Amino acid sequence: MGSLRRDKKKERDIARQRIARLLSLADEIYARDKELAISYGELARRISMRYRVRIPKEWSWRYCRKCKKFLYPGINMRVRVRSRRMPHIVIMCGECGGLNRRPY
Repeated sequence: MGSLRRDKKKERDIARQRIARLLSLADEIYARDKELAISYGELARRISMRYRVRIPKEWSWRYCRKCKKFLYPGINMRVRVRSRRMPHIVIMCGECGGLNRRPY
């Protein structure tokens, strides 16, 4: 009786595709149904943790580092551009008030 072997590379590839699809759906639907979009964001995050796959850079900044909520610009997140000293973007979470700074 042979053992069932999981193909981890294939699983991770499928996980990356699912994460990308869920986050794009969350982005499209956020203005109409906030709760559904948040659940899509949480599901994508859980999939990335389960299969140890990174969330793509274009989406990773859309998560609050403090409360881990999916953020949507202008609705539950503020984006400010600062040019003092080192130019950077300040992202403020509307849910918990957490700050995230990213150089540009």
